[in-house]
Amino acid sequence: MIRICVAGATGWVGTSLVPALEAASDLELVGAVSRSAADKPLRDVVAGYTGTLQVAGTVEEALERAPSDVLIEYTTPSSARAHAIAALSRGVHVVLGTSGLDEDDFAAIDACAREHDVGALAAGNFAISAVLLQRFAEMAARHLPTWEIIDYSDGRKPDAPSGTARELAHRVGSVRPPEIEIPVGDTQGYPEARGLTMHGMQVHSVRVPGFVIGVEAIFGRDDERLTLRYDGGSGAEPYVAGTLLAARKVGGLVGLRRGLDQVLDEADGG
Repeated sequence: MIRICVAGATGWVGTSLVPALEAASDLELVGAVSRSAADKPLRDVVAGYTGTLQVAGTVEEALERAPSDVLIEYTTPSSARAHAIAALSRGVHVVLGTSGLDEDDFAAIDACAREHDVGALAAGNFAISAVLLQRFAEMAARHLPTWEIIDYSDGRKPDAPSGTARELAHRVGSVRPPEIEIPVGDTQGYPEARGLTMHGMQVHSVRVPGFVIGVEAIFGRDDERLTLRYDGGSGAEPYVAGTLLAARKVGGLVGLRRGLDQVLDEADGG
């Protein structure tokens, strides 16, 4: 039985994740963290949960109340790094689903995980469709010379680019940089209109009502164009199965791995 603590238990993903953990035969929910619901019974703030856990106000408090094997982190970019390091420093593996972390955050988490001989698995998006987009985009980057990324989300999303877009840029950038005919710095008019340069490519974030989360990779060469696009719906269910898979597999890792596909092939027997 793998003992799980969830940070962000009353959030958008957390409220779907908690009942799924309670129903899983090989996973045991032993801790829940939410600053807004601290000290309340978890069943009073998460529909579908029938257990007896009390909500903790901090990760440290939750890990002190009950030994845990894995911390699942779905909170905010300003808190996620500290939560991950608090868990890793105690020998607890981490599944990191919070978006908005940067390369410095990931480097610090990796260093802490290796220091304490435990694993961390981070993904900008745990939905299987998003994993497939990353795979297809890596394939396209090997054959098409130029690409840019467009990141879509609701106007209330505070971080930009989204974790999904950041992870996509990281993965495609690891293949090679795109060919750019006119360097961004040589743009006439307003270079900032060309977007953010991330991992050698341009990333554009759109924040308007009506979107939930989406990302588009546009590849091109003379006389042809390929568009790969992922769109998430209004519910968190697509992220739950991937998060549970990560929780089951992260115990076999040391250091930080990025992307659900780091364990997906293993789960499929590939």
